[in-house]
Amino acid sequence: MTPHQITIIQESFAKVAPISDTAAEIFYARLFETTPEVRGLFKADMMEQGAKLMATLGVVVNGLRALDKIVPVAEDLARRHIDYGVQADHYKPVGEALIYTLRQGLGDDFTDDLEEAWIAAYATLSDVMIGAAYGKKEPIH
Repeated sequence: MTPHQITIIQESFAKVAPISDTAAEIFYARLFETTPEVRGLFKADMMEQGAKLMATLGVVVNGLRALDKIVPVAEDLARRHIDYGVQADHYKPVGEALIYTLRQGLGDDFTDDLEEAWIAAYATLSDVMIGAAYGKKEPIH
């Protein structure tokens, strides 16, 4: 990721944060629509799950300039997700649902440049997480 990409990701997330409940609803609706087999992995209240998702995204987005600090947290999160039944091939539809959500939430502000930046950020973090959890990399793009 370039410094410009980090900047535009952070600026765009600042626009999504005020609609975080709606964004989380869009995200999970899309994820369950495209990958219905993951629905059973979510046992908690979906409003609570959505709040956790948006909080985690906020931490990651705000930490993009200090990857050395967020990578160990992401690795730990990935290892914990194994216990929930998350598999390496789930990362691709999660990334696709994220991009879909951002496109819906940001509308015309979701430019090609911004999409490319978000894809780069997600690829970076998901590669780290897959490597930590499963000892391999999965192509997610």
